[in-house]
Amino acid sequence: MRYILLDRITALNPSGSAFGIKCVSLADDIFVDHFPGHPIMPGALILEAMAQLGGVLVEASMRERGRHDLHALLVTADKAKFRHRVRPGDRLELEAQVISVHEDGGQVKGLARVDGQLVAEAELAFAFAQVTNPKVLARRREVLNVWLTGSAEDA
Repeated sequence: MRYILLDRITALNPSGSAFGIKCVSLADDIFVDHFPGHPIMPGALILEAMAQLGGVLVEASMRERGRHDLHALLVTADKAKFRHRVRPGDRLELEAQVISVHEDGGQVKGLARVDGQLVAEAELAFAFAQVTNPKVLARRREVLNVWLTGSAEDA
Protein backbone atom coordinates (compact mmCIF):
# COMPACT_ATOMS: atom_id res chain seq x y z
CA MET A 1 0.00 0.00 0.00
CA ARG A 2 1.60 3.27 -1.10
CA TYR A 3 -0.41 5.56 1.14
CA ILE A 4 -1.09 4.51 4.70
CA LEU A 5 -3.59 7.12 5.77
CA LEU A 6 -4.24 6.09 9.35
CA ASP A 7 -1.89 7.11 12.12
CA ARG A 8 -3.78 5.33 14.88
CA ILE A 9 -6.95 3.35 15.47
CA THR A 10 -8.34 4.64 18.75
CA ALA A 11 -11.28 2.23 19.10
CA LEU A 12 -12.25 -0.98 17.36
CA ASN A 13 -15.57 -2.61 18.16
CA PRO A 14 -16.07 -5.44 15.62
CA SER A 15 -19.57 -5.56 14.14
CA GLY A 16 -20.11 -2.04 15.47
CA SER A 17 -17.75 0.84 14.85
CA ALA A 18 -14.15 1.97 14.67
CA PHE A 19 -12.45 5.29 15.25
CA GLY A 20 -9.08 6.49 14.06
CA ILE A 21 -6.98 9.54 13.35
CA LYS A 22 -4.81 10.90 10.58
CA CYS A 23 -2.62 13.88 11.44
CA VAL A 24 -2.33 15.88 8.26
CA SER A 25 1.18 17.30 7.82
CA LEU A 26 2.70 19.70 5.33
CA ALA A 27 5.49 17.10 5.08
CA ASP A 28 3.05 14.67 3.39
CA ASP A 29 4.24 14.37 -0.21
CA ILE A 30 0.72 14.89 -1.56
CA PHE A 31 1.06 18.62 -0.87
CA VAL A 32 3.89 19.07 -3.37
CA ASP A 33 1.37 19.26 -6.21
CA HIS A 34 -2.00 19.67 -4.46
CA PHE A 35 -1.78 22.68 -4.61
CA PRO A 36 1.49 24.67 -4.51
CA GLY A 37 1.02 27.59 -2.13
CA HIS A 38 -2.50 26.42 -1.19
CA PRO A 39 -2.24 22.89 0.24
CA ILE A 40 -5.50 20.93 0.44
CA MET A 41 -5.82 17.21 1.15
CA PRO A 42 -7.39 15.57 -1.92
CA GLY A 43 -10.89 14.21 -1.39
CA ALA A 44 -9.81 10.87 -2.85
CA LEU A 45 -7.27 10.47 -0.04
CA ILE A 46 -9.83 11.41 2.63
CA LEU A 47 -12.03 8.70 1.12
CA GLU A 48 -9.09 6.28 1.18
CA ALA A 49 -8.47 7.04 4.88
CA MET A 50 -12.12 6.23 5.64
CA ALA A 51 -11.80 3.07 3.52
CA GLN A 52 -8.68 1.89 5.36
CA LEU A 53 -10.49 2.22 8.70
CA GLY A 54 -13.65 0.62 7.29
CA GLY A 55 -11.65 -2.29 5.87
CA VAL A 56 -10.05 -2.96 9.26
CA LEU A 57 -13.52 -2.91 10.84
CA VAL A 58 -15.14 -5.40 8.45
CA GLU A 59 -12.09 -7.69 8.66
CA ALA A 60 -12.29 -7.60 12.48
CA SER A 61 -15.99 -8.47 12.26
CA MET A 62 -15.13 -11.57 10.25
CA ARG A 63 -12.29 -12.53 12.63
CA GLU A 64 -14.94 -12.68 15.36
CA ARG A 65 -16.57 -15.37 13.20
CA GLY A 66 -13.31 -17.31 12.94
CA ARG A 67 -12.23 -16.02 9.53
CA HIS A 68 -8.66 -14.78 9.94
CA ASP A 69 -7.75 -15.18 6.25
CA LEU A 70 -9.82 -12.40 4.68
CA HIS A 71 -8.65 -9.06 3.35
CA ALA A 72 -11.18 -6.32 2.61
CA LEU A 73 -10.99 -4.72 -0.83
CA LEU A 74 -12.87 -1.48 -1.50
CA VAL A 75 -15.29 -2.01 -4.38
CA THR A 76 -17.67 0.97 -4.23
CA ALA A 77 -17.99 4.38 -2.65
CA ASP A 78 -21.52 5.78 -2.72
CA LYS A 79 -23.09 8.99 -1.48
CA ALA A 80 -19.68 10.62 -1.01
CA LYS A 81 -19.87 14.22 0.13
CA PHE A 82 -16.98 16.57 0.82
CA ARG A 83 -18.13 19.46 2.96
CA HIS A 84 -14.98 21.34 4.02
CA ARG A 85 -11.30 21.54 3.13
CA VAL A 86 -8.70 19.55 5.05
CA ARG A 87 -5.37 21.31 5.38
CA PRO A 88 -1.94 20.66 6.89
CA GLY A 89 -2.11 20.91 10.67
CA ASP A 90 -5.60 19.38 10.80
CA ARG A 91 -6.28 16.24 12.81
CA LEU A 92 -8.61 14.14 10.70
CA GLU A 93 -10.94 12.22 13.03
CA LEU A 94 -12.23 9.13 11.25
CA GLU A 95 -15.22 6.93 12.06
CA ALA A 96 -16.56 3.79 10.41
CA GLN A 97 -19.96 2.31 11.31
CA VAL A 98 -20.94 -1.19 10.20
CA ILE A 99 -23.99 -1.32 7.97
CA SER A 100 -23.62 -5.02 7.15
CA VAL A 101 -20.99 -7.78 7.09
CA HIS A 102 -21.31 -11.24 5.51
CA GLU A 103 -19.07 -13.92 3.99
CA ASP A 104 -18.71 -12.07 0.67
CA GLY A 105 -18.01 -8.59 2.01
CA GLY A 106 -19.36 -5.73 4.01
CA GLN A 107 -20.58 -2.19 3.99
CA VAL A 108 -19.76 0.73 6.31
CA LYS A 109 -20.66 4.37 6.67
CA GLY A 110 -17.46 6.41 6.78
CA LEU A 111 -17.25 9.82 8.42
CA ALA A 112 -14.36 12.29 8.63
CA ARG A 113 -14.28 15.27 10.98
CA VAL A 114 -11.87 18.06 11.87
CA ASP A 115 -12.38 19.66 15.28
CA GLY A 116 -15.73 17.87 15.50
CA GLN A 117 -16.98 19.38 12.21
CA LEU A 118 -18.01 16.91 9.50
CA VAL A 119 -15.72 17.34 6.48
CA ALA A 120 -16.57 14.19 4.47
CA GLU A 121 -18.82 11.14 4.47
CA ALA A 122 -19.52 8.14 2.25
CA GLU A 123 -21.00 4.65 2.19
CA LEU A 124 -18.22 2.18 1.41
CA ALA A 125 -18.62 -1.41 0.24
CA PHE A 126 -15.94 -4.09 0.43
CA ALA A 127 -15.44 -7.53 -1.08
CA PHE A 128 -13.32 -10.10 0.74
CA ALA A 129 -10.32 -11.79 -0.81
CA GLN A 130 -8.80 -14.84 0.83
CA VAL A 131 -5.14 -14.31 1.70
CA THR A 132 -2.85 -17.26 2.34
CA ASN A 133 0.61 -15.82 1.57
CA PRO A 134 2.49 -15.74 4.90
CA LYS A 135 4.44 -12.59 3.94
CA VAL A 136 1.26 -10.69 3.14
CA LEU A 137 -0.39 -11.86 6.37
CA ALA A 138 2.70 -10.87 8.40
CA ARG A 139 2.81 -7.38 6.81
CA ARG A 140 -0.89 -6.89 7.54
CA ARG A 141 -0.37 -7.88 11.20
CA GLU A 142 2.58 -5.48 11.43
CA VAL A 143 0.52 -2.52 10.16
CA LEU A 144 -2.41 -3.41 12.43
CA ASN A 145 -0.09 -3.60 15.45
CA VAL A 146 1.20 -0.10 14.71
CA TRP A 147 -2.31 1.27 14.26
CA LEU A 148 -3.63 -0.37 17.44
CA THR A 149 -0.67 0.07 19.79
CA GLY A 150 -1.88 1.22 23.18
CA SER A 151 -5.24 2.44 21.93
CA ALA A 152 -7.67 -0.32 21.04
CA GLU A 153 -8.24 -3.97 21.66
CA ASP A 154 -6.04 -6.41 19.75
CA ALA A 155 -7.36 -7.12 16.27
